Amino acid sequence: MTSGIEGPLFGAAVLLFAILLVVEKKFPYMPISKEELKKSFSTNTGAFLVNNLIMSVFSLSSLLIVASNYADYGLLGRMSDGPLKWILSFILFDFAVYVWHYLGHKFESLWRFHKIHHSDKSYHVTTGLRFHVLDQFLEILVKCFCVILFGVPASIVVACEIVRMFFVLFHHGNFTFPGERLLSYVIITPHLHRAHHSTLREEHDSNYGIVLSIWDSMFGTRKELVPANIGLELIEAENIVQLFSLAFLTERKLARFLHLVPRRKS
Repeated sequence: MTSGIEGPLFGAAVLLFAILLVVEKKFPYMPISKEELKKSFSTNTGAFLVNNLIMSVFSLSSLLIVASNYADYGLLGRMSDGPLKWILSFILFDFAVYVWHYLGHKFESLWRFHKIHHSDKSYHVTTGLRFHVLDQFLEILVKCFCVILFGVPASIVVACEIVRMFFVLFHHGNFTFPGERLLSYVIITPHLHRAHHSTLREEHDSNYGIVLSIWDSMFGTRKELVPANIGLELIEAENIVQLFSLAFLTERKLARFLHLVPRRKS
């Protein structure tokens, strides 16, 4: 049984999405051409709809089933339900997602799926919807394991997921605001996460946090910079088919192929 807070949280996340679209249109941090924005918006929202259609059977329902049957066996399983358990559960989940995000950048087998998120050449709120379905599926498996390990009940699982979605939309926004740098020492802000979408590998291998930025500070993965370019150099995806197909072509293979193709004489 869930607590009844999930409905309002989900509604708030949808409202936030609409507000962020308006804010970044009125006060954009980086200029984006209408053509580029339209193409990116179409691809990202399309990916979101396809992913949710496929994952609707596996994602949240899987977490709820696991939580309902195995939540009593984890670290917090015997703790009485209350504010302390909610806070600890959220912190543990946020740390777990930070670790998973870090691993997604370090292992080629995981990066091949996660790079789809980084392939957007522009940076705006719908970039937070751009994921490969297999990337999301693997993340759900990790979260199911964490539900058992941490002993988190279903109500907390749903609330954590919706709050996480709330922040993913927020820190992909193409805007800035007064006090953002100071706030970035507590949570991930657009300024921090924008660096995470830099074209340069040494720059986008940073700022892995989803909600709390403390993990990046603790483990030395925090970087404050303004990226010269957004996206990936060798990766292009102009529609949903290309987007999902890119996961099966690594950058090494693509680079090797491009070296085999004769360059045009200037």
